[in-house]
Amino acid sequence: MKSKTAFSTDTSVIGSVKDITEQLKDVKPTLVLFFASSIYDPTELSAQMALAFPDSVVVGCSTSGEITSGKMLDNALVASAFSSEVIEDLNLQVVEGIKENSINGLDTAFAKFETYYGEPLATLDFTKYVGMVLFDGLSGVEEEINDLIGNRTSVSFVGGSAGDDLKFKNTYLYANGKAYQNALLLILIKPAKGFTILKTQSFNVTDKILTPTKVNEAQRRVIEFDHKPASQAYAEAIGVKEEDLAKYFTKYPLGVVLDNADPFVRSPHTKEGTDILFFCSLKEGFGLNILEGRDIVKETKIDLEKTKADFGEISGIVNFNCILRTLELKDQKRTENYGELFSDIPTVGFSTYGETYIGHVNQTATMLVLK
Repeated sequence: MKSKTAFSTDTSVIGSVKDITEQLKDVKPTLVLFFASSIYDPTELSAQMALAFPDSVVVGCSTSGEITSGKMLDNALVASAFSSEVIEDLNLQVVEGIKENSINGLDTAFAKFETYYGEPLATLDFTKYVGMVLFDGLSGVEEEINDLIGNRTSVSFVGGSAGDDLKFKNTYLYANGKAYQNALLLILIKPAKGFTILKTQSFNVTDKILTPTKVNEAQRRVIEFDHKPASQAYAEAIGVKEEDLAKYFTKYPLGVVLDNADPFVRSPHTKEGTDILFFCSLKEGFGLNILEGRDIVKETKIDLEKTKADFGEISGIVNFNCILRTLELKDQKRTENYGELFSDIPTVGFSTYGETYIGHVNQTATMLVLK
């Protein structure tokens, strides 16, 4: 069997891991990916999953909602086992202390990748290798690290930032039977038969542009747009009262639009006085288009069907889906409709605190699609 997914809603670590192990017993995986609600004890969960699959690389993180073939779940454990027919080879590196020492940690990880694969990362064939990255979702350094990764290799990295069911207190990464914080996981994968990356978001790009003219990048805080207080300028641009602005953040985020391509979304989340805090940092002087929301289920279906048509047979999908998309689907009572889009494909994923593909983005689903 090439790959297989499993899920458990048992709220105990022992019970849920037993469920997963039983469902995946007929696969001999090179990689087991698992994503789990924050209801599970992180240290125990990582240890038990490693014990359950001793001959595999076992990697995961905490979530704000779980995705498996045909379903969107809460308070669950989901997993996918990939055999050597799908993933020929891989190497895992854990980088700790990313808030304080990201450059040295990345350099060490990339040197180990080069030793493992016997080739410089700068020249590694980006059509034959793909990277996966999982971040501590409260680290706040995704932009910096994605830039550093991009400067070191042309191999594409896709992934997401761990969640904790919207508590915003502790997010965890799982590897080597341990639970990590202030860290990131890097997996360099050699797929057996090929891969593609699907990035999908559901917005129209308007011709209205806001330019940050005063920012605090480290805090992801915009103080001024177009030399006006940020909340005043934003409210005027979308035609709402300033005091009501926060109600419209999800429907009208901002987007980096390059060469008329699909936007890279930057989502606001909090209004503090007249400042606006974002889930991504914004560059001073770089204009962003105001986006207008469309139908998530419809747009995802279109993009998924196009990927199927272009790519052919799909053995597995890893879906990093923004928590803001999940919340919108819940508000519309359409999580079942979204899950059903993946009912015929082995799929595993989670609701993230940010997505990775050519940088750090929001209100997007980034997916690794494997033959």
